[in-house]
This record gives sequence, C-alpha cells and structure tokens, in this order.
Amino acid sequence: MDFTAKKPVQFYSKLSDYTYDLPRELIAQHPLENREDARLLILYRNSGRIEHRRFYEITEYLCPGDFLVLNNTKVIPALLTGKRISGASLELLLTEEGEEENQWKVLIKSNAKLKAGEEIIVADNVLPAKLLMKNEDGSWLIQFDKNHPIKDLLVQTGKMPLPPYIKRTGKNGTCYSSDKERYQTVFAQNEGAIAAPTAGLHFSHDTLEKLKNQGVEIGFVTLHVGMGTFMPMKTEDIQKHQMHKEHYECSQEIMEKIKKTKERRNRVIAVGSTSCRVLESVAINNQTPQTSGRTNLFIYPPYHFQYVDVLLTNFHLPKTTLLVLVCAFAGRENILNAYEIAKNRGYRFFSYGDCMMII
Repeated sequence: MDFTAKKPVQFYSKLSDYTYDLPRELIAQHPLENREDARLLILYRNSGRIEHRRFYEITEYLCPGDFLVLNNTKVIPALLTGKRISGASLELLLTEEGEEENQWKVLIKSNAKLKAGEEIIVADNVLPAKLLMKNEDGSWLIQFDKNHPIKDLLVQTGKMPLPPYIKRTGKNGTCYSSDKERYQTVFAQNEGAIAAPTAGLHFSHDTLEKLKNQGVEIGFVTLHVGMGTFMPMKTEDIQKHQMHKEHYECSQEIMEKIKKTKERRNRVIAVGSTSCRVLESVAINNQTPQTSGRTNLFIYPPYHFQYVDVLLTNFHLPKTTLLVLVCAFAGRENILNAYEIAKNRGYRFFSYGDCMMII
C-alpha cells in the first residue's frame, strides 16, 4: 500500500472552486439493506491512485496497531410539526438546547413571517411554545411549556431529521419508521446530534469485531452534529466563513492512545469529518487540552493535519465545509477527480450513499 509522504495541498480560496455537477438519480434516497455492502472508493492522496471495493473489505486496509476513531453521538428525533394560532402549519427542527429549562434553538419552516412574542402549538397540538427572539443565523430561540419535558415529547412524536435532499413519496412521507434505526450508527450512545455522522453508518457490529480481532484499536469521541456541520457557506472567500460551535468530547484515554499510536508509527484513522474535527481541535489545543468543549474549527486548505492520517468519509454536497475539509486532506484535484470517477461508476452520494477512504 502507498504510505509515502504526502504532497502539500494547493490553496483554493473561492467557494466556486469547490463545486461539481451531480445527477439527481445518484443521490441515495434509502439505505442499503446491509450497511457494510456500500461501495468503498480507496484514494491514495499522494499518487491519486484509486481502487474500488466494498465496505466490508475495509479490513484489508487497516493494520494491527492502527487506531480507528469513531463519533458515538446519537441522533435525536428532533423534527416536529406545529401550528400558528391561525392554523398555519409549521415545521420545527430543534438544533440546540438553550440556557433555560425547556428552551431550545430552533429552525422553523413557515410560509409566512414569524414574530417575536408569538405563541405556537407543537406536536399534535399538545405543547404550547413561545417565540422569544430570532437569532442572526435565522434560527429562533423558543420557550416550550415547562410542564412538558421536550425530550419525552421528541421520543413520542419527533421524526428523524433527514437531510432535505432525501425526497420520498408515498403514504409514509419522507421519514420512515426504519430511519430511527438506519439513520443511526450501531455504536451511537450520547444523545445530541441533529444529523448522523454518516461515515459511521457503514459499520456493522460484525465489521467492528473483525477489526478488533485483527489488532486494530477502536476508540470513540463525541461531536453532536449541529448547524456547524450542515449550514451552507455563503461567502465566496471561504476564509470568511464562520462555523457554528458544536459540543465535543474526547477523553484523556483517547488522547493517550493517539500519542502511543504515533510513537509506534501506526496510523490514526478518523471515521468521518466530525471525528476528524474533534481530533484536530484537540491537537490545536495540545498545550492545554480539553476533554470536552465547543468547537467551531473550520478546516480548509492548506491546513496541516496533526493527528489524522487516514480519513473515511462519505461523498459530500458541493460548496460545503465538508467538501472543503476533504479537499484540505487530499487535495482539490484528487477529490474532484475521484468524485467524477465515482459519478461515472454510479456510486451513491450523500448521507445514505457510499463512501471513500483517503489514505
């Protein structure tokens, strides 16, 4: 395998440099029946060489002593329906808890302009709520009735917050009951995400067990995927983009394992952009490392990766921080070339799609 030194990544500063065309039929609308049957594109970032495999063959690319780091955040069913006093329908995506009890930061889809102080009814007309203020990012701060714990209500009536490019038709609408299982990793543990760490969706318990048995170390960090990960970039100069902060956790044990992995000249493999951002956030704060905190780290070329040696990731939307991150890791030309090849070979894109491993 090609483990030679990596070439420096050229800097492209315009958002328009990070785009490509994608036929709609390549956007995966459903998960595969078996998680590990996804296609796996192997990209050697130093040479640009590409191999085509299946995800269950990932065991052939990891070595004894390598350290695989996954994000164990758990997606909450954060999508609720609601109504205005007038009866007009609303769709609410709860993105982050506020400072007060039953207070949340919420993205609201409405056909008419909303006003601060307005009262609405949420979740099958059972929960009163009040719009407190509109934030600069377009979200609303909402106070829900304190007599009804919102997390209990989410479990009862909330839907999984599938991305808007998943467009299904039929009696079940966009969100199926099976999404509560399939839009979740098998190792999800810490509740708080409003989107899945999609690279982790491909792992089955069987694949993880095989990796352990061949001597690969496995560890978990947490990053609650929120607005920082999926909000669109609006500035043509990517350096002016500001990420929203997201909560992360990385234990001292994980940091010690990274250190030992580097000392024995093995590799740290980040599963997904979120795991990558946690590890690099910790690396930046190496002098005063935090085991938990909030990060708004935006990785763009020519970023120097300190901890991550290999990146497993899905195929990402154009003009997003996710695509910019993988371009920083492997080079824009390598990534866009790999995407073109993947398109021509019928790879499935985005959250429920296939993946690539950048070595």
